[in-house]
Amino acid sequence: MSDKGKILAGVAIFAALVSFPFWYNTGTAKPAPELVLAPEAKAAGECILPKDQMAREHMQLLDGWRNSVVRDGQRVYVAENGKKYDMSLSNNCLECHTNKAEFCDRCHEYASVNPYCWDCHVNPKEK
Repeated sequence: MSDKGKILAGVAIFAALVSFPFWYNTGTAKPAPELVLAPEAKAAGECILPKDQMAREHMQLLDGWRNSVVRDGQRVYVAENGKKYDMSLSNNCLECHTNKAEFCDRCHEYASVNPYCWDCHVNPKEK
């Protein structure tokens, strides 16, 4: 007896089930949310890194800052343009990005991530 048909059907079903998450969402992704910048951020005109790089790499930057401050005692970050910044979420980033709901939460909800920043840091006051 040949089980060739059963084997091929099983392989096809397995392939369909494994690839389901990939093709199910094809073409249905929502566009990234539009972030609302605070007036302070607009007035500053620049961030520590270029906008697209900051959007991709801000968590790595903040993790690096945390490690440098807590483990090495280093508190000053020198950006690519030579400008110096305090390595502080509360005293640096939140000076410009004051509205957590309109800035931080929109992207984190879109990306389905739950950052642990607010386990230690105080939420910025909403205006």
